[in-house]
Amino acid sequence: QRHLVESGGGLIQAAGSLNISCKASFSSYGMGWFRQAPGKEREFVAAMSWPGQTLYADSVKGRFAISRDKQKLTTHLQMNKLQPEDTAVYYCASAGRLTAVDLDYESWGQGTQVTVSA
Repeated sequence: QRHLVESGGGLIQAAGSLNISCKASFSSYGMGWFRQAPGKEREFVAAMSWPGQTLYADSVKGRFAISRDKQKLTTHLQMNKLQPEDTAVYYCASAGRLTAVDLDYESWGQGTQVTVSA
């Protein structure tokens, strides 16, 4: 089985920073982060390919940074200047390409809650 496990979510004040992690049991060409807020559709946040190319949603560009530790099979999302609008369950996922399309992703983690207070 392929497993992805997110960790590091929590409660943070607006303008604060948080780093969340995704530990995989396998290697993957593409790793991505998505988020889902209450009452909203799941949306793309960031992705990174094995060679290191990145994609970011406009809403997080300049504030969030995705990184990967290939040896540890771990993907991180550093979130800075957090806003209440960033409140969501954050999911990591794996894909065979660098993509922002959720249907391209094959495996998903269980999610970690990030709550940003005003």
